[in-house]
Amino acid sequence: QVQLVESGGGLVQAGGSLRLSCVASGTAMFYINAMAWHRQAPGKQRELVASVGGDGATNYADSVKGRFTISRDIARNAVYLQMNSLKPEDTAVYFCAAERARGYSRGPYWSPDTYNSWGQGTQVTVSS
Repeated sequence: QVQLVESGGGLVQAGGSLRLSCVASGTAMFYINAMAWHRQAPGKQRELVASVGGDGATNYADSVKGRFTISRDIARNAVYLQMNSLKPEDTAVYFCAAERARGYSRGPYWSPDTYNSWGQGTQVTVSS
């Protein structure tokens, strides 16, 4: 089992910044490959925002490129999302996700279907 706990969400004005954190724990945390941040806005499907592979390669949704940065601290079993120049359309619940697999890859790190462990989510609200 892997537990993912997010923190860092909140209310911010447009143009502001937030930094989300996610820490993994549990007996299976050593089998985490890729990690990612997804988000879901009211009435919309969940979307993959940013992801980082086991080799450190990163990928971003077009809507956040140049504004968001994903980073990972393997020693701390943590992944972060630095969000700058926030827009009202970034308002959503943000979910940390991990690819939990021992000795194999479930799929590309940039694919939403790769992820099989999820946090509870943290709300990000951007006011105009």
